[in-house]
Amino acid sequence: MKAALRLLYPPQCLSCGAGVADGGAGAVHLCADCWPDAAFITGACCDCCGAPLPDDGSGAAQVLVCDDCLGAVRPWSRGRAALVYGGTARRLTLALKHGDRLDLAPPMAAWLARAAAPLAVPGMIVAPVPLHLRRLAKRKYNQSAQISGRVARALGLDHQSDLLVRLRHTPAQDHRGVADRFSNQQDALAVHPRRAAGLVGRPVMLVDDVMASGATIHAAALALLAAGSGPVSVAVLARAVKDT
Repeated sequence: MKAALRLLYPPQCLSCGAGVADGGAGAVHLCADCWPDAAFITGACCDCCGAPLPDDGSGAAQVLVCDDCLGAVRPWSRGRAALVYGGTARRLTLALKHGDRLDLAPPMAAWLARAAAPLAVPGMIVAPVPLHLRRLAKRKYNQSAQISGRVARALGLDHQSDLLVRLRHTPAQDHRGVADRFSNQQDALAVHPRRAAGLVGRPVMLVDDVMASGATIHAAALALLAAGSGPVSVAVLARAVKDT
């Protein structure tokens, strides 16, 4: 059956639709043109936000933290990202977020599960950053929840898609300065009352599509800690980084 389906529907590049070789379940499924433009974070990275960092080549295990995280108060403890936000990663993330490309969720979740595996600990809850009902009605689905459920299954962790709720609708973060982004998200998120008792003391992995300033995840992590959660980690599909 699978062989017949591959003949009828040969594998295509997730980004541009060009034909690609069938590399099996673990295949990245990007063509030769889109692959070089997809910056997967596979080497040294910031242990707090997942941003790629230079590798000293020593091979020694060490905890690295980027300049942004050294200079900011992060309410979460650890973080990982699958890709740098730009090029192919940007196109795929926007297609999942705004283009009704739910077919992208399984492969992109697999990429994130691999990146986030070092964050997984026993008893951890995996939860997406939520959308306000108004935005959810417009988009029809929460792209972060589509990813987080699959990440939880891949890592054998508990998934709670409704752990966090939006208390108010917030304007889009695009084209805002850093201070304005944090102000926009302040007190906008809270733990769902139904989930509060079961959250106390448990570690949480927050999942979102993109981290830029970190304002949204900052607000989400504060809400979790205020409700008595254990340490909070973050896992994002793509991490925006400064041009070098």
